[in-house]
Amino acid sequence: MTKEQLFSSFKSSPQGLTTVQAQENTKFGLNILDQTKKASFAKKFFAQFKNLMIIVLLIAAVVSVIVSLLTHQYEDLFEGCLIFVIVIINAIIGVIQENKAEVALELLSKQTKLTTRVVRDGKVVDIFADQIVCGDIVKLKMGDQVPADVLLIDSNNLQVDESSLTGESISVEKDHNFIPSQNTTLSDKQNCCYKGTNITHGRAIGIVYAVGKQTEIGKISKMLKTKADKTPLEKNMEQIGKMITFVVLAVVFVVFLTQLLFSNSFDFMQSFLTAIALAVAAIPESLPAVVTIIMALGVEKLAKHGAIVKTLASVETLGSCTCLATDKTGTLTQNKMTVKSIYFNKKYLTSNFQSCQLDLLVDAINCCNNAIKSSDGFIGDATEVSLKQFTEKHFTNKLSKATIRLDELPFDSTRKVMSTLNKIGDKTMMFCKGAFDFLISKCTKFWNNDKIIDLTVLEKAMIEGQHESMAKKGQRVIAVAYKETQSLSEDNLVFLGLIGIVDPPKTEVKAAIEQCLQAGLKPIMITGDHPATAFAIAKELGIATSEDQVLTGSDIDSLSEKDLAKTIKNTAVFARVSPAHKTKLVSVLQKKGHVVGFTGDGINDAPSVKIANIGVCMGNGTAVTKSAADLIVSTNDYSTIVLAIKQGRTIFNNIQKTLMFLISTNMVEVLGLFVCAICLPHSSFLLPSQILFINLVTDSLPAFALGLEKPEKDIMQKPPRKTNSSIFSGIGWHILLQGFAQTFVVMIMFVVSLNIWGNQVASTMIFITICLMQLIHAINCKTLRSLIKINPLNNKTFNISFVGLLALILIISLIPIFQTMFNLTALTVVQWLIVCLTSLSIIPIVEVCKYIINHHKK
Repeated sequence: MTKEQLFSSFKSSPQGLTTVQAQENTKFGLNILDQTKKASFAKKFFAQFKNLMIIVLLIAAVVSVIVSLLTHQYEDLFEGCLIFVIVIINAIIGVIQENKAEVALELLSKQTKLTTRVVRDGKVVDIFADQIVCGDIVKLKMGDQVPADVLLIDSNNLQVDESSLTGESISVEKDHNFIPSQNTTLSDKQNCCYKGTNITHGRAIGIVYAVGKQTEIGKISKMLKTKADKTPLEKNMEQIGKMITFVVLAVVFVVFLTQLLFSNSFDFMQSFLTAIALAVAAIPESLPAVVTIIMALGVEKLAKHGAIVKTLASVETLGSCTCLATDKTGTLTQNKMTVKSIYFNKKYLTSNFQSCQLDLLVDAINCCNNAIKSSDGFIGDATEVSLKQFTEKHFTNKLSKATIRLDELPFDSTRKVMSTLNKIGDKTMMFCKGAFDFLISKCTKFWNNDKIIDLTVLEKAMIEGQHESMAKKGQRVIAVAYKETQSLSEDNLVFLGLIGIVDPPKTEVKAAIEQCLQAGLKPIMITGDHPATAFAIAKELGIATSEDQVLTGSDIDSLSEKDLAKTIKNTAVFARVSPAHKTKLVSVLQKKGHVVGFTGDGINDAPSVKIANIGVCMGNGTAVTKSAADLIVSTNDYSTIVLAIKQGRTIFNNIQKTLMFLISTNMVEVLGLFVCAICLPHSSFLLPSQILFINLVTDSLPAFALGLEKPEKDIMQKPPRKTNSSIFSGIGWHILLQGFAQTFVVMIMFVVSLNIWGNQVASTMIFITICLMQLIHAINCKTLRSLIKINPLNNKTFNISFVGLLALILIISLIPIFQTMFNLTALTVVQWLIVCLTSLSIIPIVEVCKYIINHHKK
């Protein structure tokens, strides 16, 4: 179909749809691909029972109930029923955790939605891509992702990366004048752009003719669906779980045989239930789920601060980031550019601009400019907006009215120059603006007092000196040139002048840079600006202190990779760099062992953002860069990136605290039963129902609440963790010492109480002591340092769970009906005093353990 036929079919025009027409055109389809259907609550609930240990536990419960009914020993029904209750409670908790993770990820999905520019009601507006309908007029530029299938009605030097659709890695040229034949293949249709492809060069206007499932990518969307992979940390947790399982099953087997052979009565069912309950209590099968929810809630928290982490795996990497390479403009600086000075006709002006005849320069920076006037000011690139604002403020009456753009060579990161061919009156003029180093090399003459003069070596040196002087003041210097010509050819240009633009650093960045340095992170500035401009900003922010710390793109080209790896150690600023330089720098830093965070916003940054360990895109970045990034900072705030790194460290630390708590407390039950089975085979240490209750207490709220601990005060004063370090790194000895210490205390109390008061009292005291001790021990796990150095009450979730579980333990221990259910007996005041003191003793004991380990490290 032709564009005229499309306009007619969708009741559209070059002025776009009206809001009412857009609503009517939803009948042609919505711009949404097939969504993965959400699992129902029932499906999620029953999925919780896929765990092997849960299946074994359920089998044991069924056998227990059947045996109780057949033997008419109805008092034994309680243990079988208790197993069912605990399994159901754990399944419900699992579903709740899964739903919370889904909600967090849905929030991220909403915040990373693609936006696009369309013409609605005659105005250019930004809308979400899923709101686009057939007939919409879409405006596309370099760095945009095509939001739907469009037929081009205008284009300028347009190139599109269609690799996501065709597999072709080289960008293809597009032309709105191309007329396809009946047999033209998809990849050869130069007059069409397709949903999901990326604009790599030029700009275009098109009419949407297919949305959502009707688009080319929508037709193959089912082939693109992949199951979300588990994060490396989740896989690590599963491996740890398997390792613990093998160890525990060996212990369980010994306990089972010992109880079966040496107990007073040959009770196979009791021994079997004890062994199964012990296995479930010892193996932290809920740990992967706890890890996932901790990360998901951490991601949700970051999103509230404007840091949108796209995958849970990125959270792990954030905590180990060692180098933060950052673009200057808009990230370190305010991106509020203002023209500060002009160099024209050999005069340097910082005020009274009207006093100098700048008509030709004004025409140049207005014609060679794509910023658009709107009701709210100008829209477009920050540099071009500042130039438009400057000319409008000082030269409103001198702007040439009758100007027609005939052609354009858009700015790109290799040429670093933009050129336009314009009709002004009866003259055809080509205007160019861009980086001084690149543009001056194309000039053979210069403008001086309405005369065109040869650009001699002496004159060129004078201009270069002026440029250097402006750059050292922290100004971003734009060079401007022109020539009268009928075609676009960037050679033999006439140099017009220099424009100095200031973009002050953000006030909060300096403090964030200091925090990076304290945290052992290496901050690096990577920019296309002149070295002097880059150093002036870097020095002000504390990134660099000497000009020796500056390296240019040409320096990078002259160095071998080996020499660059040596030089990069003492380099903090990279100036005049190209996209190829950026990717090379990231690669070299990674080979030196750095975990690299790279921040960019333009399409030329996308390759570096993609290969970095943590690719960061600022909120005003291009759609292509956002799609390549792991982290999107919607606030455009550098300090938010540092906050994300801090949160990444906190999440990893909290996972370690949870792991330390679960394993060290589970060791008490495993070792206690094992020792009793070997040394005291005729005594009962813990009954299956008691073990299962302890498991419910220790594996739910305390573990989850520890995952929500606030960051410790010195978390950003520590060096980044090594990427190859184990999850047990730094906590292994703590787990062993704390686990053995708890077991030692509990066993002493059991033996003493067994000899004084008998087995039932001793078993009751042990049950209550383990419950209380593990609850109190959760406080120890808040930090690897002394509790004196932290505020143990700063976690509201932990405080609530602590009080709630303490009340639950006391209810079961004191109310007769629950005592009967759990085979407990009433304790005397003395016995309660011993239980409380023994439980509280874990705090000073663990404090001693921490001191020994931390002192040994020093």
